[in-house]
Order: sequence, then structure tokens, then C-alpha cells
Amino acid sequence: MNQFERVKAAVTLRQAAETYGLTVSRNGMTCCPFHEDKHPSLKLNEDYFFCFGCGASGDVIDFTARLFGISPKDATEKLVADFGISVDAKPVAVRRNPSRLEELRCRRALTDYLHLLKEWKTQYAPKTPEDSLDDRFVESCQQYDRIAGLLEMLDEASSTQRSHTVSALTADGSVAFWEGVVAENRKEAGYRAKEPTIA
Repeated sequence: MNQFERVKAAVTLRQAAETYGLTVSRNGMTCCPFHEDKHPSLKLNEDYFFCFGCGASGDVIDFTARLFGISPKDATEKLVADFGISVDAKPVAVRRNPSRLEELRCRRALTDYLHLLKEWKTQYAPKTPEDSLDDRFVESCQQYDRIAGLLEMLDEASSTQRSHTVSALTADGSVAFWEGVVAENRKEAGYRAKEPTIA
């Protein structure tokens, strides 16, 4: 488990929001701090948020970063400090020189997963605060910004940084996980397409 995951496991969005000055109702609604909001439109679940007014969404790290105008890394460090989270863990052993093929595989997995998250975020978005939340929508809220950031980093990073990132993502199983999610979704879509239509 990396530092981001440890922080998200340790702090709920409600805890962060209330610590940072927001008043949250019993059902997890609060006025959104990211736009002018007179009636509560921000829904805080245990590990992700979604605003029915401006569409802002993400996890507790995204929330903190946006609230204070800081980077996700700085937001993570702020949460660690503010909530006294222990971040001691053995780092994952990674190879420093992944092949070009591994980098291409990583980029493809990230790109395919990002496109899938984008589809889910639109297709399965709740229409009202009372709607039950689809797991795919929840996953898109939690993962979209992180995956987009990883792709952007791979485009802009030095070859050394890219090699380290690709190695780490391959070693901790992330690449295989993204490939599996995309493959499973395509399989389900294929099954749906083959279902007979009733006239």
C-alpha cells in the first residue's frame, strides 16, 4: 500500500471536510466550497465526493488539494500531518530499467482505463442526490484524476522518471489490474450486444 492509499484508508471525506471547516448534514450533504452554493449540493461519501451543482468529484486527497489549492502530493502530506497518519512501510522493490515494450503496455493500459472511467462517469452518474450510486460511477470519481495525472506525468517526465514509474506500476500490479478491468468491461459489452432483442 502506497502513501496515497494509506491516507485514503485512514481518513474519510466527512472527517476531512469537518476538520477543514465544513458543516456536513447527517446524510453527508454540505454546501460545495468549489462554487457559489447556497443549498447543499456536495455529497460526501466515505471515500469519494460528488457535487450535483458543479460536477466536482474525487477522493479525500483530491478534495483537500482542491480546497487548499495545492498539489495532490502536498495534500497527502497535509492529511498525514493533520490526522497523525503513520506512513512507515517498506517500499516496493522495482526494476529500474523497464523495456520500451513495458512502457507502451503501461501507457495503453492507462489510456484504455481512462477512457473507460470517462464513459462510466457520464453513463452511470446519479441524476438526483437520492439516486443510489453505481459502483462504476464511484470508481470513476475515485480514479479519474489520478489516472489522467499518471498519463500526463509519463508525457512530461524525464526518461529516468518514466522508467521508475513504469517499473513501480508494473511491480505493484496496477497495470495488470487496469488491463483486467478494461477486458472484463469489453467482455460484458460483448455479451450485451449478443443478447437477442425482443420485438
